[in-house]
Amino acid sequence: MSSLGSDSRRLDGLHRLSSAVVGVVLLVFGVLGFLGGLEFFSTTGSPVLGMSTNGLLSTASVVFGAVLLAAAVRGGRLASTTSVVVGALFLLSGVVNTVLMTTPYNLLAFRMPNVVFSLVVGLVMLVLGAYGRFSGRLPDDNPYAAEQRRTVDAETGQDRDQQLPRTAADAEAARSLAEAERTVAAGGGSDELRRTLARIDTIRDVEQRRAAWRELTEHGPTPA
Repeated sequence: MSSLGSDSRRLDGLHRLSSAVVGVVLLVFGVLGFLGGLEFFSTTGSPVLGMSTNGLLSTASVVFGAVLLAAAVRGGRLASTTSVVVGALFLLSGVVNTVLMTTPYNLLAFRMPNVVFSLVVGLVMLVLGAYGRFSGRLPDDNPYAAEQRRTVDAETGQDRDQQLPRTAADAEAARSLAEAERTVAAGGGSDELRRTLARIDTIRDVEQRRAAWRELTEHGPTPA
């Protein structure tokens, strides 16, 4: 079993499971609210599972629960995206309804337990939905790594395959340039090396950077 396949299945399972669990909880909460025969727009609500609800909140709970369950059934990628979106909405709801709780505009009949639930569940959904998918640099065996690389390449306007060294000379130039950059970053190197790297830094294309470095260094010793 390959590492890629194993990671893909683990992430897929995590995203599906987290989406399904929250979906079931919301469905149960919504259905129990309907069974109580609640007023649709009551701002006081009635207690259900330790929280307050009315007809509108029960309806919203059933809708979001069904969406999360459907996403879990369709696949981990959709479950991940749905969890992030719904999680953000839960966090927003928790913040907004904290302000509205004691006003006539408390249309979802929120009380403090509802606020706590909304904030906690929203944060958990965001974290689990984004886990293994959204980060600064995903490992190569991550199933979402290719998607991230395509996004980065689209932003830079470069073809990733064209950035890889094609010849031994390209590979040596890339190694030499990287070593020179590490030397300067560590506070070493001569003024000549710093000036050379400053010129290289004005070039965005990776192949052109390697070519410029070769041209600047091949007619003499590498600046030290």
